[in-house]
Amino acid sequence: MKLVANYIESGNSARNVARDEGLLDAYSKTIVHVSGKVSSAVVQVSVVKKADDKGRRGQQNPMAANGSGFIISSDGLIVTNNHVASDCEKITITLQDGKSFQPVIIGLDPYSDLAVLKVDSIGLKSIAFGNSDHVQVGQLAIAVGNPFGFNYTVTAGVVSALGRTLRSESGRMIDDVIQTDAALNPGNSGGPLLNSSGELIGVNTAVIAMAQGLCFAISANMAKYVIGKLVLEGKVKRSFLGIAGQTLKLSERIISYNKLSSRSGVYVISKERYKGVYNAEIYPGDIIVALDGDEVKSVDDLHRILNDKLIGRVIELTVLRNNFIKKINVIPGELG
Repeated sequence: MKLVANYIESGNSARNVARDEGLLDAYSKTIVHVSGKVSSAVVQVSVVKKADDKGRRGQQNPMAANGSGFIISSDGLIVTNNHVASDCEKITITLQDGKSFQPVIIGLDPYSDLAVLKVDSIGLKSIAFGNSDHVQVGQLAIAVGNPFGFNYTVTAGVVSALGRTLRSESGRMIDDVIQTDAALNPGNSGGPLLNSSGELIGVNTAVIAMAQGLCFAISANMAKYVIGKLVLEGKVKRSFLGIAGQTLKLSERIISYNKLSSRSGVYVISKERYKGVYNAEIYPGDIIVALDGDEVKSVDDLHRILNDKLIGRVIELTVLRNNFIKKINVIPGELG
């Protein structure tokens, strides 16, 4: 009986090993397939950054750096991060086959950390956009890029979370950010994050230093919108009110008396006059709680609401003035 039990157990173990190997093989095949499908569309972006102090004593020399990018059209449109491509004396795009190009900058958007470049070539392999609205937490995520100059490095993980927000170098928040644990390092910036079909689900943009597996990518749908604007218009239009403000927590008494649903607003510190902006009815000390019918709980809310559709329109602004609700009119201008 013991021999029979051992035989059965041995048979079960063999079947389990075979099953596990089969699963691992399927996982491996997916990554191999995706990396082979997209690797020729991933590029190395080598840059020489401008010196950052203006000729003073001890001026720093221009700094060389590397990032990643990917081709989105057969005639040479390339996407990367704004923080990779901006403020450069020189940019060099290197394809997988070793060919190098000096690109033309089509558009830069510091507010979403995206940039579009163009190289003079045709017949290039490109990466197709997926629909990031269909991305699910836990699904496979594959990153391709050039970390620390190690070209065409492939890492894989899962989508860890959706709908994150991330602060860009401009100070504005980037919405709809994908969190992943696919390993990213300096040099991966601007590279693609892909699903199991090799479709773009995000543009890799940031990691949290000193953390493990906290990496972020701008969602494909957000990137598609920004890239379209950059290609057609050279920039992404946004509106602004010409004010400086900070998020302020409201007291329970003010919330209760004014029947507010939010517990914070934007305290107006100062305002400036700008061409195309009407803000004469805003006073320093006002607390903004709504704009065009949308609740404003923070400076980030205000930035999100101030899109291109509000430029030049008369908009109702709801403020607290001397602790009482007041509705005033503003006309947002175009953010330069």
